[in-house]
Amino acid sequence: MSFTSIDISTLPPPLVEVCERICVSHKHATSWLVGGCVRDLMLGMPPKDFDLEVYNVPAELLRETLENIGKVEFVGKQFGVFKLWYKEIEIDVALPRTERKTARGHSGFMVDSDPSLSPEIASLRRDFTINAMMLNPLTGQMHDFHGGKKDLQNKKLRHVSKAFSEDPLRPLRAMQFAARFGFSLHDESVDLCRELIAEAAYLPPERIWTEWQKWSCAPYPSYGLQLLIDSGWISLYPELQAIVDCPQDPHWHPEGDVWTHTLQCCDQASAIASKNNLLAVVRQRLVFAALCHDYGKPSVNTTGHQGRIRSPGHSEAGIKPAQSFLNGIGAPLSLLDYVEPLVREHITHLHGEATERAVRRLAHRLEPANIELWEMLVEADASGRAPAPPSRPALEWLHKAVQLQNHQNRPHPILTGKLMLKMGAQPGILMGKILKSAYEAQLDGCIYDKQSAIAWYQKQRKNNQGN
Repeated sequence: MSFTSIDISTLPPPLVEVCERICVSHKHATSWLVGGCVRDLMLGMPPKDFDLEVYNVPAELLRETLENIGKVEFVGKQFGVFKLWYKEIEIDVALPRTERKTARGHSGFMVDSDPSLSPEIASLRRDFTINAMMLNPLTGQMHDFHGGKKDLQNKKLRHVSKAFSEDPLRPLRAMQFAARFGFSLHDESVDLCRELIAEAAYLPPERIWTEWQKWSCAPYPSYGLQLLIDSGWISLYPELQAIVDCPQDPHWHPEGDVWTHTLQCCDQASAIASKNNLLAVVRQRLVFAALCHDYGKPSVNTTGHQGRIRSPGHSEAGIKPAQSFLNGIGAPLSLLDYVEPLVREHITHLHGEATERAVRRLAHRLEPANIELWEMLVEADASGRAPAPPSRPALEWLHKAVQLQNHQNRPHPILTGKLMLKMGAQPGILMGKILKSAYEAQLDGCIYDKQSAIAWYQKQRKNNQGN
């Protein structure tokens, strides 16, 4: 990851214009880019969001000024945050503030906005030094009161102040930052993260899920998982903790235990998602399936002949812990709908050939997931075994599924209720049973087009009449 100085001439002109108009309207005003956008600019990455902190302007006067510039919404009354839309750019504009802990949890704060606050004091509420740098878009002046540049260069996440301990969400933010940037937790911050474990129970599920969601879209998910161990927060996830030091047969897994394998699989899944330009929601399904795919091994591991380690039935055994884990991080139920069949079927290719019948039945069992996504998971699983080379052992299954046009969906029923009604069938329970049997016959290859469906139904009706 590159590290660069910031050329303010590359900043969006509308952003610079907003800062100029604020300064023209208020003699002593200064506007600073703060937070993640400065960090991203330092890393040579285009910021996703722009956050301005405006000093020496009272809230009402700032609001009037912004309303003269563009469309404004007061979105954070507690924090004094305005959202400004101007010339197709969106900017969060805030007053400097301090925060005081008043209750347990992520939102138990008293916020005091103060336009006259010094930038150094205001920066103390930031979580990590890499997010506490400030940039003046008009002059290029930088404030780095807490050594954020050095920590960026050293790829370290270090807390800004003891106020870090007031927000139990911050260790999870550290997790997703580690996954996004390939950083590790600074030694000075480890103890503060551990002290917050007891407060984690007060975090709302939606906030927990937000951080895990960001983790799943990051290029280095293994760094985030390793940070859970370093910070002690893995104790909050027993399904993850169970795979740490869980042994595997070195013949098949030269990389080591299930934890090491899972870290490699998650990184491989992320790389595969990037290679295939997957949408964010599809990427999440793949990465979380890679994370959960071997959760069943601790409960089924056995040691057999000559000390060989086996994990019979671990795919099926992994479903319940996957459910428990995803529920525990507040994941949407729709994600579990995809992860569950992927976990259950992730070694199907090892137990048979890619016949048309096997491929059709696999496509059916995977729904709402599909063979295309399943093959990516199998690739991540097989490639997460370094020093063994990457491989794609289920590629034949994917090729066969593409030929059958079932790589992205299960086979669509050929014999339908509408077609049966045209042939004189009566609606009811019997029709449902016949349709179910017809679909099974289709998966087996006995029904393959409309004419074969009609012939199959007529034979079934004749047999029923004979009985």
